Amino acid sequence: MRRIERLILSFLIALAPLPALAQGDAPAAAPVPAVTTADVPTATPQYVPTTPGVGVPDIDGIRLQAPVTEIGREAHALVDGVVNPVMFGVSIFVLLLLAWTVIRFRARANPVASKTSHNTTIEVIWTAVPVLILVWIAVPSFRLLANQYTPPKADITIKATGHQWYWEYSYPDQGDFSFDSVMLTEAEAAKRGSPNLLDVDNRIVLPAGTTVRVLTTAADVIHAFAIPSFWVQMDAVPGRINETWFKVEKPGVYYGQCFQLCGTKHGFMPIAIEVVSKERFAAWVAAKQKENGITPPAAAAPAAAAPAAAPAAVPVAAAAPATAKIAA
Repeated sequence: MRRIERLILSFLIALAPLPALAQGDAPAAAPVPAVTTADVPTATPQYVPTTPGVGVPDIDGIRLQAPVTEIGREAHALVDGVVNPVMFGVSIFVLLLLAWTVIRFRARANPVASKTSHNTTIEVIWTAVPVLILVWIAVPSFRLLANQYTPPKADITIKATGHQWYWEYSYPDQGDFSFDSVMLTEAEAAKRGSPNLLDVDNRIVLPAGTTVRVLTTAADVIHAFAIPSFWVQMDAVPGRINETWFKVEKPGVYYGQCFQLCGTKHGFMPIAIEVVSKERFAAWVAAKQKENGITPPAAAAPAAAAPAAAPAAVPVAAAAPATAKIAA
């Protein structure tokens, strides 16, 4: 008996994840130094990195994370207003029906068994009622799916590439700079005051009130980009680009994870999104572009337009004598 207990204990210890190994196969350091919004000089006050109860899973709770997007709020309304009441009602009905059947049709109360073979009324009821319940669930579900997969015009596009076991992000609209995002060790998370196993060295930074399109793909195996508080989940498949979107109105830090089993350290590739004001986002983008030697399109436009403006002035000057001749 003791040998069996020791074997079970050894097996459980072998399966226990070790946070210290989280960065074993990830890059030792991101190629681009971490630049968060706190590093960008601005007159805007520093905001709290993590808001308790917002964008973070509730360890002691059984409810879904509080939604911060319109799609998330619609989904929560569906769950709380339709799905949960249906599950609760059906469960109570089945339990009561089972209890009544056990008591009503016990052997002592029915020495002679009934020979009833069917009941048309009951058969119609147990066919029609489930159909009505399914329609009640299906109508808002289809509406939610249509809204979720019919995105509005995107203001910003980012690309998320899954690796074993970290994420790589790029900003095509801002010069296509990119950086790796690796999970913080337990010591680093404690030093920064971040939740363990959820925060990273380089967060995604996005402006509030902006429609964001996310392109997902993978470099090795299938991963999944998921942010529960956004109600967003999309597979990242090697050789294929999938698309999802979200729009967050409130600044803050929101956490997600890879939702597709992708190997031994699947639980060690979290996602952290930092939503800031548009002014702070512009400053952050300028800093990243400077680090990567990217010339902002707005700065390059006047320089390119200057040579073209000089020849345009020549015909105007030459037109003066012609005008005088006509007048003469």
